[in-house]
Amino acid sequence: MIRRVFIVNAALVATLIMGVACGQQVPINAAGATFPYPMYSKWFDEYHKKFPQIPINYASIGSGGGIAQVTAGTVDFGASDGPMTDMQMKQFQDKRGSAILHFPTVLGADVPTYNIPGVATALNFTPEALAGIFLGKITKWDDPELTKANPGVKLPSSNIVVVHRSDGSGTTYVWVDYLCKVSKAWEIKVGRGTSVNWPVGLGGKGNEGVSGSIQQTANSIGYVELIYAVQNKMTYGKVKNASGEFIQASLASVTAAAAGIPMPDDFRISITNAPGKGVYPISSFTWLLIPSKIADPTKKKAIKDFLAWMLADGQKMTEALSYAPLPRAVVAKEVKAIDKIQ
Repeated sequence: MIRRVFIVNAALVATLIMGVACGQQVPINAAGATFPYPMYSKWFDEYHKKFPQIPINYASIGSGGGIAQVTAGTVDFGASDGPMTDMQMKQFQDKRGSAILHFPTVLGADVPTYNIPGVATALNFTPEALAGIFLGKITKWDDPELTKANPGVKLPSSNIVVVHRSDGSGTTYVWVDYLCKVSKAWEIKVGRGTSVNWPVGLGGKGNEGVSGSIQQTANSIGYVELIYAVQNKMTYGKVKNASGEFIQASLASVTAAAAGIPMPDDFRISITNAPGKGVYPISSFTWLLIPSKIADPTKKKAIKDFLAWMLADGQKMTEALSYAPLPRAVVAKEVKAIDKIQ
């Protein structure tokens, strides 16, 4: 088990949290990514227990919805597994008259999960296999690209049933961002985005919908966030990384994906297909999207307080839900960034 020591300015955290220690209810509304929903649900519940006057209501509607709602101003903050594009950030600024800030919260991973009757092992997937399956070019489970990576495993000649997200999704963004990096054909034909035009497959709403479809459909394969596969006891495979190793997603392999990669000042970064030994290649940060200007001073303080708590106490809760905690250097950088919220 990986242990992380988080050094956060205790005086800063105490000062931030003291302000809304008593008094009126300060409900905070947020919406977005399903990828980190189990973690956010835990955090918001624990924070509400600590500060009963600050309920944080979170709608797990997908990253695309989170970006749309925070831009429209219908929620206090959004959440996304893919950083907002330059165009989306400009749209936010044009509509809201301020900037949008990205705050990484945890590290997670997309995993290829499947339901093949009679096959319970963790299959090996090459980048070529995953791109081929989702492009519709690899259509049988006993395709040579799959059998050569899985010697000794008897794969059926059954048709592969692809399952993907039907809603705007950061989980999708992470998956297709990876496929763009490992497959020129994918990059040209499909590209990146929280929503894409899928060449093949059935759609499911949310990680929950994809998980349910895979569990109910023989010979299917899809992608879900690691915690959904773990919680639902789903079989998920290993993926060949940039160093040529077949690696299964774990706290160690997801943390390794972020090691040594410098974090830009705006926190928008992709770590899919990262170099290095022991790296799980479909890993990503996930972000809260916070307006840089919050007119209501009570809500502004409550949100800044929560961010400070999340970067301190909240990080200690990540491993139990199969998320990797933020690197210490990223935590320190984010603590300073809280002051950008005016």
